Amino acid sequence: MMKKILTAIGALLLACSLPLSGTAASNQPFADVPPTKHFAQAVNDLAARNIIGGYPDGTYRPGNSITRGQAAAIIAKMTGLDMTDVKNPGFKDVTTANGYYKAIAAMAQQEIIGGYPDGTYKPNAPISRKHMAAILVKAFNLPRAANLKNPFEDPVGITEEILIIYKFGITTGTTPTTFSPNAFITRGQAAKMLQAAERVGTSKNVSMSPADLGMSTVRSVEEEVEVKSKVVNAVLVKHSKDFSKQDFSKDKVQLTLLKEGKAVFFVRGQDSGEERETIYKQYQAEVVKVDGELKLTLEETNVVQPTNFRFNLSDAEIKRISLTAMDGEPLVERVEFSSCNSSERCLTIEGPGQYIATVYLTDGDKKRYGIEATARQGQDHYDIRYLEERITYVHREDEQHNLGKISYPKDSVVAAITRDKGTNVFRVTGKKAGSLSIDYEHTATEPSGLGPGEYPQYRHIEGLYVRVDQIGTIINVWTKQLVQSEH
Repeated sequence: MMKKILTAIGALLLACSLPLSGTAASNQPFADVPPTKHFAQAVNDLAARNIIGGYPDGTYRPGNSITRGQAAAIIAKMTGLDMTDVKNPGFKDVTTANGYYKAIAAMAQQEIIGGYPDGTYKPNAPISRKHMAAILVKAFNLPRAANLKNPFEDPVGITEEILIIYKFGITTGTTPTTFSPNAFITRGQAAKMLQAAERVGTSKNVSMSPADLGMSTVRSVEEEVEVKSKVVNAVLVKHSKDFSKQDFSKDKVQLTLLKEGKAVFFVRGQDSGEERETIYKQYQAEVVKVDGELKLTLEETNVVQPTNFRFNLSDAEIKRISLTAMDGEPLVERVEFSSCNSSERCLTIEGPGQYIATVYLTDGDKKRYGIEATARQGQDHYDIRYLEERITYVHREDEQHNLGKISYPKDSVVAAITRDKGTNVFRVTGKKAGSLSIDYEHTATEPSGLGPGEYPQYRHIEGLYVRVDQIGTIINVWTKQLVQSEH
């Protein structure tokens, strides 16, 4: 059963991205921002949308530094934060009379910005490249990425947020090898970075809260195990890096659209009931390109992917493999198998159930395996249990031991055990899954090495343990000694 929870996300996001209009592109509202400047298009776009403004003399002054207060005001407006009823963040230098108060308060309330250890925000101080990177990642929900490569040689100050905005082309370094994290940002640079961050955040990302997924909290997100399609990148984004301030209900699952195709991912979390039980959900993401833009359809599903069963055999040992149902009905006369690694070979199990795989060896012998594939909630692959068929097993004790008479279980349904006359050789024939043990009349004692203080230790063999495992009609028998060691 598949439950559709989200469709045409790309269309929704694009509708909200407010692309630059032809009119805005052609207007030059500021005398000091000619169209030849690399930031001109961004400045004109944001001005046309009444997000930024200039000075009374008709200039924009793109070379001036942008302050922390100005940055908060612009970003709060761009992201549509509600500034009508805000909670005072308590910054010593930001009173309610401050022109940036509502924007700063709204941003702080969403934990997009923070202050300094002395309790100030410094609204009139220029904003650094490092701090702008941190704000952009949170404010525009930029794609998180694992294994970010650091191309910069700055000795300190290169943060994860810097690497994210660099990865998505929101800004470059100040040189090919340096980022200058503590350098200040100009008004022209800020406009270009803000526009680029907005476009990346709205065109590539979809975010879902725990409530969107029918959960109270989300604990982990895992991509499909067997196939790393990289159609989407699914990650869990924590609302706060400070565990003491963490509100798990505000964590979110972020999907970054990478290319067309299908992918499966899993979400583990807690339900919204009083017991807060752990639940698993599986989702299939389908990404298609429409009018040059990626769009997402997301469905809750129970699809289980075909799963590999591994043989500890090499190509040189295997002639062919056949697969039957447990009742003997032929399924595949010659199974295609592949190399899992240098020492193992794999065949693919397509569905749940019990199977018999017969491996015909190049030396003329053959082996039979019982295979059981079970679907488990929250997994995109089957749990595979298997047994190599071994109906009988020969167990040998040292012939020097006098074991005496043996106490055999009567009418055992698990296994039949016999002893070769005049020997310590036991033959076990399995019947049914289970276990049993037999006791020797005389305990066999043998050295087991040296203990603390170089004193010899001994093991006392008191009997034989028999275990029979079973999948369908395939039986596997194994044994071990019942031993007590001296201490």
